Amino acid sequence: MCGIVGYVGEKQASDIIIKGLERLEYRGYDSAGIALMNGQMDIKKGEGKVQNLKDKLKADPIKGVIGIGHTRWATHGAPNDINSHPHVSESGKIALVHNGIIENYSSLKKELENKGRTFKSETDTEVVAQLIEEIYEQGNGTFEQAVQLALQQVVGTYGLAILNIEEPDQMIVARKGSPLLLGIGDGEMFVASDASPIVEHTKQVVYLDDGEMAIVNKDGYDVKTIEDEELTKEVHELAMSVEEIEKRGYPHFMLKEIFEQPRAISDCLRGRLNLEDDTIHLGGIADQIDKLVDADRLIIAACGTSWHAGLVAEYLFEHLAKLPVEVEYASEFRYREALIDEDDVMLVISQSGETADTLAALRTAQERGALSLGVCNVVGSTIARDTDAGVYTHAGPEIGVASTKAFTTQVSVLVMMAILLGQKRGTIDQEYAKKLIHELNEIPGKVEEILEHSDSIKDMAKLFSYAPNFLYLGRTYNFPAALEGALKLKEISYIHAEGYPAAEMKHGPIALIDEMMPVVVVAATDHTNDKMISNIEEVKAREGRIISITGEENEEVINLSEFSCPIPETEDCLSPLLTAIPLQLLSYYIAVNRGCNVDQPRNLAKSVTVE
Repeated sequence: MCGIVGYVGEKQASDIIIKGLERLEYRGYDSAGIALMNGQMDIKKGEGKVQNLKDKLKADPIKGVIGIGHTRWATHGAPNDINSHPHVSESGKIALVHNGIIENYSSLKKELENKGRTFKSETDTEVVAQLIEEIYEQGNGTFEQAVQLALQQVVGTYGLAILNIEEPDQMIVARKGSPLLLGIGDGEMFVASDASPIVEHTKQVVYLDDGEMAIVNKDGYDVKTIEDEELTKEVHELAMSVEEIEKRGYPHFMLKEIFEQPRAISDCLRGRLNLEDDTIHLGGIADQIDKLVDADRLIIAACGTSWHAGLVAEYLFEHLAKLPVEVEYASEFRYREALIDEDDVMLVISQSGETADTLAALRTAQERGALSLGVCNVVGSTIARDTDAGVYTHAGPEIGVASTKAFTTQVSVLVMMAILLGQKRGTIDQEYAKKLIHELNEIPGKVEEILEHSDSIKDMAKLFSYAPNFLYLGRTYNFPAALEGALKLKEISYIHAEGYPAAEMKHGPIALIDEMMPVVVVAATDHTNDKMISNIEEVKAREGRIISITGEENEEVINLSEFSCPIPETEDCLSPLLTAIPLQLLSYYIAVNRGCNVDQPRNLAKSVTVE
C-alpha cells in the first residue's frame, strides 16, 4: 500500500528518493511527499501522483544528503495536501513517514492536546511525530530513547522513517507489521518498504522484523528492539534485477506479466520435476513433509487472488492426497473461534509475503501449535521468514496491481505439493502421478500457445468494453478460475462482475440474464462437460451472450458459444493454469478499451499491509 524510501549518504538525496517513489507507484497511492535535512527541514508534498511532486521540486528545488519520501494510500483523513506525508512535529524539527495504522491514535491525540499540542492534519501518523517530540522535549534521554518510549505507547502497525533536525546525520527507522528493509551501499544507506526502489543501488539488504528499529547513518546501521536490546542481523542478497521491474516495451506491466507466464511457470517448475523417475522435489518443505503426511487437516488462509489459488488447492489436495482441506479468508480467520491445533497444518499463500491479514492468520495458527507452511514469491519476506517451511513461486517481481503470474505460479506450486503429498500418503496411482508430472511439464508451452492467439481476445474485448455487468461460471477446478476472472475484471475495468459455481446459476443469478449480460463460461473439457453444456443452453434460452473458455476439442461448447477462446487440452486438475490466461487477457483488453489505469487501478494497492 503506502511506500517509503529513505537515503543517507553523500549524494543529493532528492533524485534518489523521487526515483524510488516512482518504483513504488505500483503499490497504489493518492499523494506523495519528501523531506530533506540541510540545516533545516525542507518538505514538499501534496495530493496526486509523484509527477506532481517532481513538478514542485523542479519549480522550487530543495537539497540535502539525507531524506525520506512517501507515497500515501489514505486510511485516516482524506487524500489531500495536508494529510499527505511527511508529517512534522509542532516545532517542525521532527519529520516522519509512516506505513500502517495507529489504532490508539485518538486517545494519544487527546492526551497530547491536553498538554497544549495542536494538530494540523486528520491523520493518525501526525500523532507519532507529536508524541516523539513531547517525550524528547522532556529531556530525559536521547532522541533514540524518545522514539523507543513513544513506540512502546503505540498500538497498531507501522513502518516508520524518522528525521530530527538536531540529529542531522542519522535517520531512525522502525517496524511493526509493515515491511521495511535497509539497503547497504558504499558510504551510503537506503531504506525502503520493499526492494524495488533500491535494487539499482545495492543488492545487500537487511530485513527488519516486528518490534525492531535501526539507527542509520551513511557509514552503517545499528539494529535493536524498541526495548533497547542490541541485535545482529543477517545480510541478504537481493534476487531481483532492475530489468525485471521495467516494462521492456510493453504498454503496461500487467500485459508484460501476462506474457511472462510461460517463463514464470517454467522457473517455478525448474529443478522440482524429475521426469526420469516421476517424482517431485520441494526442498523448502522436505524437513516437514512427514508432519504434512500425518496431518489431520490442512487449513489454507489467503486473500484475494491468493485465496482463489487456495480454492484450487482444496480440490487438488482432497482429490490427489485425500487430505481434508478448509480454505479461509485470512481477514476473517482470527476473528472467529477457529478450531485449529497441533494436529493441523496451516498453509498461508501471499504473493508479497507481507499481507497483513494473512500474517495475522499465521500468528493465530502458530499460537495454537499448528505446523505453518508458506507459499510466496518474495524472497526474505515476513511469511518466508516466519513460517516453519515453505515454497517460493519464483515468479519474479510482479508490479501490476492485478495479480497474473502470481496466480499461475501459486497454482503450479500447489499442484506439485498435492502430487508429492499424494505419493507420500499412497493415495495417488503412480501411473496417474507420472501422467500429471509430465503434463505439468508441458504447461508453459501450452500457455505460450494461448498467448500466440491473444489478438482474437483483443478483438472480442472491443464488443464488451461497456457492458455494465458480467457473469462468470465454472465447475470444480474452474469454479475458482471463474472467481478469479471476475475479480480481474472488477479490479481493473471497474465493471461489476460475479463468479459462481455453474449449478448455482439457477439459485438466483439466472434472474439477471438477458441480451445485455455477457456470461463467461469456463468450461475446460472435463467430467462436468455435459453439465456445463446444459448451463450454456439455459443462458442461451434467455438470450445471454456466451463467451467460452474451453478445450480446443470441445466442439459442442464452441458451437454453442457466441465467442470462444479455445485452449489446449490438459488434465482436469491442471486446467486452471490454462483457463486463467484468456480470462486475464479479456479483463486487460476491456480495461484498456475503457481508458482505465490498468497498472494502478483506483483505490487498490498491490500489497495490503494494513487491516
